[in-house]
Amino acid sequence: MDVSQALADLAEVRSRLAAVQRFRGLSGGAAAASGLAAVLAGAYQLFFLPYPSTPSEISRYVALWTGVLVFALAANYGAILLWLARHWSSRSRSELRTVGMTIAPAIVAGGVFTLVFLQHDLAGLLPGTWCVCYALGLLASRAMVPRGVLAVAALFACAGIALLFAHDVAALRWWVMPVTFGVGQLAIGVLVARDEVRYAAER
Repeated sequence: MDVSQALADLAEVRSRLAAVQRFRGLSGGAAAASGLAAVLAGAYQLFFLPYPSTPSEISRYVALWTGVLVFALAANYGAILLWLARHWSSRSRSELRTVGMTIAPAIVAGGVFTLVFLQHDLAGLLPGTWCVCYALGLLASRAMVPRGVLAVAALFACAGIALLFAHDVAALRWWVMPVTFGVGQLAIGVLVARDEVRYAAER
């Protein structure tokens, strides 16, 4: 057999295996809704908390973005549960457990870091830490998401590292979270939606 043909066949096998492993319960609409929620929260912050610096303002800032997180989790996991109800099987339940375990540690770590940094008056490190934790969660679930999501994860990681080195509480400015989490989630939404359309066309 020709070596080039063998390599092409191997690439095809790998592509098909990746498609089988990919979790089909993800929702592009839910991811995009999460990004839109972050953009709207950023607009709210622009008018009411453009540059939080006092303890009271920082508490409101954390409450605002915790609310966005809760909404994002509810939207995305709600969409997954709806998918699970429509595709109930032992395989789908196993996939759900795998997805939950890959990203859950990153979310828990982000929550722990948030509590610790607030206790030590290090709120300026929060956005960068959130970005890095989310990047790690996306990388952990890389086998179950569209390939382009890895590029988004890399951007989250780079943004997080840059924010961690930001001076004082500059990372808390109103535009930071919409530009990072908001734009990132919108991009993930587009990637997942495109993958859904491609998968439906191939069936």
